[in-house]
Amino acid sequence: MLILVTYDVSTETSAGRRRLRRVAKVCQDYGQRVQKSVFECKVDKTTYELLEQRLLDEIDRQEDNLRLYRLSEPLQGHIKEFGLFRAVDFDGPLVV
Repeated sequence: MLILVTYDVSTETSAGRRRLRRVAKVCQDYGQRVQKSVFECKVDKTTYELLEQRLLDEIDRQEDNLRLYRLSEPLQGHIKEFGLFRAVDFDGPLVV
């Protein structure tokens, strides 16, 4: 399944800036950054649950916002891309 992870982490304190870096690192472990605080992650159900828990362990629920969206299949009918960004083909070869 393709998951869209979005977050807004308060960076008013040094602890918030550290949380922001840790949240981004967790997201990078599972997918690709498509905008500053937006990641696309292709995961199975078990990996999704692990990703969610790791992110919840990093955020401060009193100060931050985390949203996880499951994109519906077929993806071609639901995703449009414009501009310079070139997405990684999750199903393609890793090395060309």
